[in-house]
Amino acid sequence: MKKALAFVMASAMALSLAACGSGTAQTTAAPAETTAAAAAAETTAAAAETQAAAPAEASALTDPVNLTFAAQEVGTGAYSVAAAVQAAMLKGLPSGSTIDLTTNSPGGVGAPVLIQNEECDVIVSNVGPSQWSVEKDPSEYEFAGCTDVRALGGGLGHTFTNVMFTQKFVDETGYKTLEEVIAAKYPLKLVTKKNGSLGELTAERVIEACGISVDEFLTFATWEKTGTDALKSGLQDDIYEATIDHIDAGQATTTELALTHDMYFVQLGDETLANMEAMGYAPIVMPAGTWNKQDADINTMGSQQNILVNAAMSDDLAYALTKAICENKDDMAAAVASLGYFDPETAGLASYCGAPIHPGAARYYEEMGLPCDK
Repeated sequence: MKKALAFVMASAMALSLAACGSGTAQTTAAPAETTAAAAAAETTAAAAETQAAAPAEASALTDPVNLTFAAQEVGTGAYSVAAAVQAAMLKGLPSGSTIDLTTNSPGGVGAPVLIQNEECDVIVSNVGPSQWSVEKDPSEYEFAGCTDVRALGGGLGHTFTNVMFTQKFVDETGYKTLEEVIAAKYPLKLVTKKNGSLGELTAERVIEACGISVDEFLTFATWEKTGTDALKSGLQDDIYEATIDHIDAGQATTTELALTHDMYFVQLGDETLANMEAMGYAPIVMPAGTWNKQDADINTMGSQQNILVNAAMSDDLAYALTKAICENKDDMAAAVASLGYFDPETAGLASYCGAPIHPGAARYYEEMGLPCDK
């Protein structure tokens, strides 16, 4: 199984994926780091100095540990999140411990595979892909079979599913909901991000939640999967009529699109939303004004970020890492604003973890009287 999963990752997620082994792996910074990445690096360095200067809190861990934390490339928001979490974790480990931040994560969709194959010790993923990788059969989901993946907690970030029609499409057809389009089998022209992205996978789940298979949807509709620039320009030129994505407020493509073209923000029906929740998404509100000319709140579903480790990690280490992120949440939020949504009160719930929770993490939540789904 490990060889098959590794092959999928090599072919589907990256053309050249450097190993995320333990010990000496180091991150090579890009020539021009963003301000966010530089700030995250400063936070990491400060945390390491603090951790090295003071003894660890009372814990069953006494000897230094050396871990690898797989992140995406320097300069991305995902890298900044990983760096903030890494810095918090270091504060809960014995003096002399290290967490090497590497840059070979394929993103939330493929992240569970790296944990399954023990190519890194810690990684950030998303709830939906984590759940699907553990529960689904390889015949129906290419990243399935990750039965050794465990979560320390979740609820990092504030991402949501966003469904948009062009206003021209609404004016010409009268359709304002995706369920109406599907019921009428209207030849909708849909555009999304490429295969392997959470946006593309979320589009699949939205269609399925509407009560139809993707194959059946494609008997009357068309679906183009492309890069963000082509997606944006295609909607601006009315080549496409709809798009579905999984994003956070302020995402550049949607921000520009809403400012430069008349778009209609689609509210999914209650049954569709309930079906998505059963798939591993959690309710979230996209407040009015998130985008230009979005005048009403949109009730939607999100697959928030979580922290994954392997089931083989010791209970004491998983406990220490979980304790560190929960008790240093303010420091994480100071480094990356979206981490301000992380809440230990909900971090241990299945709807925020996706994968089964690690017993060591569960022990921390239970000792603190915090909700936890085992």
